[in-house]
Amino acid sequence: MLFFLRLALRNAFRARLRSVLTLLGLVIALVAYGLLQTVVGAWNAGVEMASATRVVTRSAISLTFSLPLYYRDRIRAVEGVRRVAASNWFGGVWRDEKSFFAQFAVDDENFFPIYPEFVFKPGELHDFVRDRQGCVVGRQLADLYGFKVGDKLPIRGTIYPGNWEFNIRAIYEGRDASAITRQMYFHFDYLNEYLKLKYPTRANRVGVFVMDLADPERVADVSHEIDSQFRNSLAETLTESERSFQLNFLSMFGTIVRIISGVSYVVIVIILAVTANTMAMTARERLSEYATLKALGFGPGFVAQLILAESALLCAIGGIVALLLTRPVAAAFHRATSAMFARFEVSGQTLRMQAACALAVGLIAALAPMVRASRVRIVEGLRHVG
Repeated sequence: MLFFLRLALRNAFRARLRSVLTLLGLVIALVAYGLLQTVVGAWNAGVEMASATRVVTRSAISLTFSLPLYYRDRIRAVEGVRRVAASNWFGGVWRDEKSFFAQFAVDDENFFPIYPEFVFKPGELHDFVRDRQGCVVGRQLADLYGFKVGDKLPIRGTIYPGNWEFNIRAIYEGRDASAITRQMYFHFDYLNEYLKLKYPTRANRVGVFVMDLADPERVADVSHEIDSQFRNSLAETLTESERSFQLNFLSMFGTIVRIISGVSYVVIVIILAVTANTMAMTARERLSEYATLKALGFGPGFVAQLILAESALLCAIGGIVALLLTRPVAAAFHRATSAMFARFEVSGQTLRMQAACALAVGLIAALAPMVRASRVRIVEGLRHVG
């Protein structure tokens, strides 16, 4: 067995330049596959944070349509709803468009109790509540841009025109590693009062209402009851679990995500073709050697196993190198794109898929050469000139 493996390894690297280039292509393809799959995972990271007891009410038409503020009181009266908070996307610009981060105007009295995964230092949340222009930022966001408690945070409004200035009163932490803390929150009343003065028709409107339910088993019943209240009104609602809301929001970019995921598999197909071509060239060049082995008494099975072992060893080496490189490369990629992704971690599943792809490439690429070499006649093989 040891002799067989040594023979296969020596044969795999007999044409060194070709083998090294094939290995390089395999490593690049597998690392690219891992990165693309990690991008898809990072895109969907918010779904993992969803709570089974949180429900979101939005406009039944689209997220771009707002709801009347007075809906809050009617939703609060629905049996099973413990808390309800208003949340409004702000969409301002800090510094420049490249320095993007999410900003929300929220009903702070009820919003943060709904999100126990956001942890504040003693007294900081109270300081935020007391400051009309106060805001809170997450730890990941603070670390990204160097924000500190007490800093002034100027924002140029886009959806809500004007130059806004906020005071950072708190930096909240994540309860665990799964919490995404890349958001900035400020008082909904601050935004609403401004709109009453400048744009009265846009005041007292809310993007979504976030609710905390007493019983996660009643999500469907509570959602139906809320939507029934506003059916046939000028602003009908759609109420769904937080997970469904996140998935529906991501579906707006679903085509992009599907393309990225598809490209990751196209990369594997391409390297499969390259590896198969390498093995086909190898088998064609060595037909006379395989015929000699048959003449010496080695059967077709031995020849086929030898080719399979060469292909598998080549792909195994490439797969191992790719697995070792994927996380360091992903870390470097995250540093370069830290403004886009709060979390960019290569999952164990991605690594397992990379290993499976390397194994599949090794097996499939060897099939045609195995069949040809095992079927070659001794006389024809000895006459062949590679």
